[in-house]
Amino acid sequence: MTIKKSLIEIRWHGRGGQGAVTSTELLAQAAISEGKYAQAFPSFGPERRGAPVQAFNRVDAREPVRIRADITEPDVVVVLDPSLLSKVNVTSGLKKDGWVVINTRKTAKEIKSEFGIKHRTATVNATKIAREKLGVSIVNTTMLGAVIRVTGVVAKESTHQPLEKRFGRLGERNINAMETAYTEVAIEEQ
Repeated sequence: MTIKKSLIEIRWHGRGGQGAVTSTELLAQAAISEGKYAQAFPSFGPERRGAPVQAFNRVDAREPVRIRADITEPDVVVVLDPSLLSKVNVTSGLKKDGWVVINTRKTAKEIKSEFGIKHRTATVNATKIAREKLGVSIVNTTMLGAVIRVTGVVAKESTHQPLEKRFGRLGERNINAMETAYTEVAIEEQ
């Protein structure tokens, strides 16, 4: 599955300390390495660790990204913590043909039924993958793999260098977690 448009806007929902901001930075670095234009930025105030946060990506294959506002009408919404589904309207403003990519053990059908999600949905048990591959339940790099598979915004190989640079000796583990999620994400059939 790939989103076929020049500008792709992604809104990440997570909790403080889960790495949503890091994910956006890594995705932007991968896009730039491919010659695309990208930006990554957070939206939070004085929230503490565990409080809901948002982070954003804009990636354009053809033109510099000049918009500097929060993304209110994303093409894709990424949910790092499934408990946010009952606390935050994560699909607010999501474009009609948009995608929701959720870290959950449940299927897309179960999630859509439980939370009334009307959009196309992809699910991956990023927590399980992160525990197995990283030894911790921090799902940011794992979810990056799922997002790349759903959107096609960058090639997964383009994330390798940013992951190695960011995580040093743990880079290979993060690459492995990202690639596992890329393979295991369940993408809802049209």
